[in-house]
Amino acid sequence: MGQPVREYLLTLCVTAAVTYLLTGPVRKFAIAAGAMPAIRARDVHREPTPRLGGIAMFGGLCAGLLVADHLDSLNGVFERSNEPRALLSGAALIWIIGVLDDKFEIDALIKLGGQMIAAGVMVVQGLTILWLPIPGVGAVSLTSWQGTLLTVALVVITINAVNFVDGLDGLAAGMVCIAAAAFFMYAYRIWFGYGIEAAAPATLFAAILMGMCLGFLPHNMHPARIFMGDSGSMLIGLVLAAGAISITGQVDPDALRMNLSLSGSEREATHAMLPVFIPLLMPLTIIAIPMADLVLAIVRRTWKGQSPFAADRGHLHHRLLEIGHSHSRAVLIMYFWAALIAFGTLAYSVHSASMWIVFVIVALSAVGLVLLLLPRFTPRAPRWAEAFVPPRYRRRTRPAGETAAEEAGEERDGEEGEDGEEERTPVVAGVSGVNGATAIGPRSRFPDRRKTGASR
Repeated sequence: MGQPVREYLLTLCVTAAVTYLLTGPVRKFAIAAGAMPAIRARDVHREPTPRLGGIAMFGGLCAGLLVADHLDSLNGVFERSNEPRALLSGAALIWIIGVLDDKFEIDALIKLGGQMIAAGVMVVQGLTILWLPIPGVGAVSLTSWQGTLLTVALVVITINAVNFVDGLDGLAAGMVCIAAAAFFMYAYRIWFGYGIEAAAPATLFAAILMGMCLGFLPHNMHPARIFMGDSGSMLIGLVLAAGAISITGQVDPDALRMNLSLSGSEREATHAMLPVFIPLLMPLTIIAIPMADLVLAIVRRTWKGQSPFAADRGHLHHRLLEIGHSHSRAVLIMYFWAALIAFGTLAYSVHSASMWIVFVIVALSAVGLVLLLLPRFTPRAPRWAEAFVPPRYRRRTRPAGETAAEEAGEERDGEEGEDGEEERTPVVAGVSGVNGATAIGPRSRFPDRRKTGASR
């Protein structure tokens, strides 16, 4: 078992290294090609930033698949299954569409059609949902048309859900990396824990996806030097969907059931059967937050009489900025909730009978709610530890002269306030906006609706 882990780690590291090394040259190419639009009123960044980061991520995907094909424990995946080639074909198509959109901003219907064609290419080559495990019913076989429609729908929804959260520096790549890590652990357990070889492609896809995100994140963390653009967000969304399709619709629930120990009481048998039905939940949990954002955005825009794909500033991460969270803290809060949902589901699938799992999930959820309700809370380190923490966590000491001048200024402000002669200019909160449009929506330009006393 140690050998496959080392080879997965090697594949991940090669994917991350290639993505990281390619991102610098890709950034220069994007600037030279003019894929660096001007700042819009709804953007978070304050300087023109190039897109096309998906070029480097696609290079990392190709490198990861190439290395895995030459490793002893992983090349069997390419011999027994056509899914890696199906993934590469669909990824290449969706990547080309994303690159064209990053440069020329192609029509929304063309992007939607491209996403459906990319999903169809994967279906034709065998990456499709064959059956669904339904609790109380068992494995339900799907017809060819049912499997195709369900696969295409899952791919399109996942691509746009991932793209919807690509609004802050490092947000989409980090959340997808967290989801891929949880998915890798689950798929690896199905493969080596229960001996189900059909889970091998999904395990490989998750490892490569982690490498793509980890290699791009150093360039994309706030303040970002390059954006992944639609070429990157649609690409990682498709890879994430491919892993979910593979583990959900390719792993035979009956084969998994035969590898489980069903001896003992009825309650123990029920808990032992839980991994059979987790494939229904895991693909949903890894995109739970992007899916919630997608549904809320469609409802919000439809309620206002707008197109469901019209870009706006009402996403979950924008709301975090509006209530006072900094850019970095908003990203970390989204990371926290993504990890809690994905790894909570993973832990429950392993120890479903343990109440400690439920208790820990509830406790961490309470911590997350506290973080949401304290947007301006900045922890201060004790004086003895100030030398070991960043400056923003140190207690600030001001000269006595500055303090006296500030107090005098406050007295003057109070007197002028009583007379009503001076009107203060409110401090404008942090900028809120999006780095890119939705995956199938146009990048329409919004008028600058900034008002005095209101955040942008």
